[in-house]
Amino acid sequence: MRVLVVHNEYGKRSGEEAVVELMEGLFRDLGCEVDRLRMSTAGVRDSLGGKVRAFVSGIYCPSGVRAMREALRRFRPDVVNVHNLYPFISPAALRECRKAGVKVIMTVHNYRLACPTGLFMRDGGPCELCLERGDEWGCVRHNCEGSRLKSVAYAARNMVARVKRHYLDCVDLFACITEFQRGKLIEAGVSAERTLVIPNGILLDCWGNGSNGADKTNKANGADKANGGGPASSGRYVGYVGRLSAEKGIDLILEAARCNPDIPFRLAGAVAVEGLVDNLPENVELVGFVSGKELDDFYAGARFMVMASRWYEGFPMSILESGAHGRGVIGPRHGGFVEVISQGDDSRRIGELFTPGDVGELSAAVRGLWDDPGLCDLLGARALAAVRERYSLGVVREMWRKAIKHCDLL
Repeated sequence: MRVLVVHNEYGKRSGEEAVVELMEGLFRDLGCEVDRLRMSTAGVRDSLGGKVRAFVSGIYCPSGVRAMREALRRFRPDVVNVHNLYPFISPAALRECRKAGVKVIMTVHNYRLACPTGLFMRDGGPCELCLERGDEWGCVRHNCEGSRLKSVAYAARNMVARVKRHYLDCVDLFACITEFQRGKLIEAGVSAERTLVIPNGILLDCWGNGSNGADKTNKANGADKANGGGPASSGRYVGYVGRLSAEKGIDLILEAARCNPDIPFRLAGAVAVEGLVDNLPENVELVGFVSGKELDDFYAGARFMVMASRWYEGFPMSILESGAHGRGVIGPRHGGFVEVISQGDDSRRIGELFTPGDVGELSAAVRGLWDDPGLCDLLGARALAAVRERYSLGVVREMWRKAIKHCDLL
């Protein structure tokens, strides 16, 4: 079977790009012949002309539609696996798949089909106004992108895709990464029968050797193993891995650190906004962006990880990476965090949840877990077991095999 993987890369590399690359390897492990259609947004928005081009292309991009048509003619895929289409492929390109009679499976990474920004976030908290109204006016009215041009552009391209039914008419199966995300998609008008949940996966045998999942080729067929990094209770600090930005709730983590001055915190990631991490508490250390063995060691050195995202997020890979090292997670009680951390059963939960935005609850959760080494070890062991049982690449690969069969392709 032939699979064409379609993705418009973002201006800066994100976790989505890593998942796309992992998917290509996964399809090859399934015995598929894989080709790709890639575009990139890198550097485009650095100039006014580039911004205008991106605005127009998001609605209809002739070169993207043509590239899809040519890829279908040249490669003759049995299925097209779509990720991101904005701006230089555009949803209109899906019509080419329909004309060619090729099945389309869309991997849904965010909430863009129901929210122009893809975040369900406004003014520092969750917002579902556009989903509730069934249109995109909220994005323009509240200037959700912080730029009138971008807000109008994002609203316009979503409106055109919705009115013309590009996604609803041309995507055969929507693969969501959490049940929460699937529910929002159904609320937006997608039939339940055309949706299923396939979570993000992680290649366990790459963790512990410094590759952090980068070496993917055919390893999913071997025995999965993970580096737990020793018992969680031996960890020397509370860890965070990710972008240091407002929507990630970094300010909440810093306040929790101030409330617990005797507990060391270490934050790994690039600073996205100047001034956000000024006047750090003395017990907080910024280690910058880390990868490879440094990232491996960072997880192994933590007692547990903390996330305080103000928005729902999709399925943060850092939760899986924490679990691969036998580390539990504290996270906000909303979005996909609830089902991933709770595991649907208190006896299987892999961390603690707190009311989103509530510094007091977050601080108390940090203190409670830090002072209970036995619970840290228990949650860490459960996290590692959950990754092996539910999120290893071998397990996720079988879910994709069933998804392909669902489309009558095997």
